[in-house]
Amino acid sequence: MFTLLCNSFNYRYALRVRLLALLFFVHSVAVACTSEPPSEESTSPVSRETIDTAAVRAPRRAPATIDFLGNPFIANVVQSNSLSAYFDKIQDDFSVDADAIENMHRPNITDTIYTIRFGNSMLELYAPTQSGKLLLQVADIRNSTIKLRNNLRVGMPQEELTGKLKAQNIQLQQSPDKIIASTKDGAPIHLYFFLKNGKVSRIFYEGYVD
Repeated sequence: MFTLLCNSFNYRYALRVRLLALLFFVHSVAVACTSEPPSEESTSPVSRETIDTAAVRAPRRAPATIDFLGNPFIANVVQSNSLSAYFDKIQDDFSVDADAIENMHRPNITDTIYTIRFGNSMLELYAPTQSGKLLLQVADIRNSTIKLRNNLRVGMPQEELTGKLKAQNIQLQQSPDKIIASTKDGAPIHLYFFLKNGKVSRIFYEGYVD
């Protein structure tokens, strides 16, 4: 009888252990089947497309005005390329000569030099054929029939001239008989104001044309 009870107890214990093992196995398989592997979308870092703000900016426009020493008579770029703009500034009779010259860089191209004379004064402008521009390269002003920008003119007092020139971004050299305005950097340009009895007696301009 005792042997039978022992065998029955061992059988039930072994059966319980098997059931527990089976339940653990089934649970492990179920967890493995229901768990989804992490997707690449959730694990990979979010990439943000960088925008080049420089590429979407508006194109830089050419300056509409010319600095003072670039052209001391006309500030507007468009007007400076027209002979009539210079004619309108001369309060006197004038004449115009047009001379063909060889381009210094390309001998097969012919450019033009325009010389405007009025009284004992003159303006010389260089017109390259390829660019279509009109560049002031020499001016010799000996009377008040034409004025520069900022109302600079022959006959103005020296103190007034000095005050207006100091407001410009230029280099100044002064002596008892003349004041020289020059570019601080870049192409060498000079504007001479000759003085007599405390007033401007002559204005001479040397531009730079290449």
